[in-house]
Amino acid sequence: MGSSSSSASSSVFHPRSLLPSASQVNISSSGSARWTKSYDVCICHNQGDFEFVEEMVSYLESQPETFRCFLQLRDATPGSAIVTELCEAVQNSHCWVMVITPGFLQDPWCRYQMHQALAEAPMTNGRTIPVLKDIDRKDYPRELRCIYYIRVTFKENGFRQIKDSVLRYLQELCQSTPSTTE
Repeated sequence: MGSSSSSASSSVFHPRSLLPSASQVNISSSGSARWTKSYDVCICHNQGDFEFVEEMVSYLESQPETFRCFLQLRDATPGSAIVTELCEAVQNSHCWVMVITPGFLQDPWCRYQMHQALAEAPMTNGRTIPVLKDIDRKDYPRELRCIYYIRVTFKENGFRQIKDSVLRYLQELCQSTPSTTE
């Protein structure tokens, strides 16, 4: 174990120090915790922002990690109840990207999905990723004010920040959860 000295400079042994750093964790290995859910990320957005969201999803899904994204208009089961689909999408995703635009703020379904995500993981720990586009900080939803957000001014930079946030969460998840193949 650690040194028995009580000096402030002594190092303390911690079991996590034996684990690889999160950036060294292979999130794609077949037994990783990543595969416990159907999707890596659920995209919550207003239909008026579909073109931007489609571009973002295309970017995420084309990355070397091949992120699995849930996009309601593409992935929801035709004929099923909207509420059921929204709740299942939230429950079956590791992370939730909320594209907060003026349309999102006015859409009751977007607010419903936001509240479902917050109910699923109230402390979020990186699971909820708010993305502000075309709104002022003053319009940022009160429910999310304890969560850092990504402001999209340039798509490429914003998309990269979203990718990095999802990847960081998945790496930390896989690092802290034992592999099923061990």
